[in-house]
Amino acid sequence: MADKKQSSNDKFIPKIVVFACNWCSYAGADSAGINRIQYSPYFRIIRVMCSGRVHPNFVLKAFLDGADGVIVSGCHFGDCHYIFGNYRAVDNFEKTKALIHTLGLEEERIRLEWISAAEGVRFGQVINEFVDQIKKLGRSPIAEN
Repeated sequence: MADKKQSSNDKFIPKIVVFACNWCSYAGADSAGINRIQYSPYFRIIRVMCSGRVHPNFVLKAFLDGADGVIVSGCHFGDCHYIFGNYRAVDNFEKTKALIHTLGLEEERIRLEWISAAEGVRFGQVINEFVDQIKKLGRSPIAEN
């Protein structure tokens, strides 16, 4: 039975949503593209003005719409254009983790990352690591329904 799951996970193409801060993380993704950094194509990026604006409902909606994993990405501490946005992002992320746990999803399906505009390589690494992690977990039980 484990072999069957392993072989089905090899063919599994994850659906990942990335909420990226306009000022840093989205620019980091742009930098990755401009510099032709190789990374997995299995994600959709949603530009938000600030990672602190990503409410837990947005993450839950992504899962309800079929996402297998969600990344929230913003500016490094001290670099936020809205001063305290990434502190709010941490608070929202903790609430989101609690909701994810309540729904019975693995906490590994969500991730909070700080990526600056100059970190295109890091953006690619984060995407690749997360895609591999989600492939190991398989399809989201919510997405299956």
